Amino acid sequence: MIDFEPSEEEALIVETVHQFAENEIRPVARDCEEKGELSSAVLASAHELGLVTNGIPEKYGGGGEPSAVLGCLIAEELAWGDLSTALGILSPSLLAIPVARLGDEEQKARILPSLTGTQFVPGALAAVEPRFDSDIYRPQTKAHREGDVYRIEGVKCQVPWLDGGTDVLVFAEEEGTTRGFLVPRDAAGLEAEMEKNLGTQALPLAEITLAGVEVPAHARLGGQEGPGLEEIIDRGRVGLAACAVGMSRAGLEVARDYAKERETFGAPIATRQAIAFKIADMAIEIDGARLLAWEAAYALDQGKPAGRLATLAYSQARRVALKVADDAVQIFGGHGFIRDYLPEMYLRNAGGFISSFEALTLV
Repeated sequence: MIDFEPSEEEALIVETVHQFAENEIRPVARDCEEKGELSSAVLASAHELGLVTNGIPEKYGGGGEPSAVLGCLIAEELAWGDLSTALGILSPSLLAIPVARLGDEEQKARILPSLTGTQFVPGALAAVEPRFDSDIYRPQTKAHREGDVYRIEGVKCQVPWLDGGTDVLVFAEEEGTTRGFLVPRDAAGLEAEMEKNLGTQALPLAEITLAGVEVPAHARLGGQEGPGLEEIIDRGRVGLAACAVGMSRAGLEVARDYAKERETFGAPIATRQAIAFKIADMAIEIDGARLLAWEAAYALDQGKPAGRLATLAYSQARRVALKVADDAVQIFGGHGFIRDYLPEMYLRNAGGFISSFEALTLV
């Protein structure tokens, strides 16, 4: 039997992150959304908590062995505060976890200390492509070996592009296999154009074009004998599933509280059967999605194949996120479409999940 009861240490971490989300993230989330940029103060404060050091070796300033279950717990609480801010805070993991898990010693020594230093340094992962049949396992972006360098050609989208980053991990096809390449953001031939998306408007996302970008052969993740990226892809899907659960939980809570306060014909609408059943169904769906994410995370922690579980968790959690957000808008009625209330933002953010977020955080 799998026991998902958090340890005393994990429970303390979750409570700390929850308080941070409530006291630091939520008060500025709507303002960040309107301005279209994240709060640098919140990112710096989150970095001081050490939320991304999970899974980075101690010799590089990290906390040691990774825990995908703990990563899920942290991601859920941050996304409960605000999805855009959560993805920004966790963006260093887009480099930290792949390099820590699959990188060679030279890559670890170059990348990891900068992510665990005194300053917040964002990460970037380019996996999704701007086409209807985008498939991480079959990318159209190509990497060709030419002597001591690789030449990379292709286009990627939905790439987190916060200021201050140095490298982007690009997924490209090499001889029929998806590989990761560490590419400097200022590399010749790399151009980034900022996107304008339906949701997560505070998080800068870019479409990047790689036109013959050259990187040295040792820029391939893990070196010439580096393993495949299946584990990294699974961790990304589990991380996003946890974020979807956190956002769904926030939507449920705001809808529940509104239903208790809003009165019609002398009684709160929460006493109406249609509303009460809708709120109950929202809670059931969220708990189910959370358990799927935890089960996949547990498999990752045990070193077991997690591809099927991660895909199920990701697919179900983003479906639940959209359903819960839509239900919250319905419970608010006309107020659900007004920007002064949160459901409209939750609905836009959930729509982003449906439109193939695939590589915005890792656990």
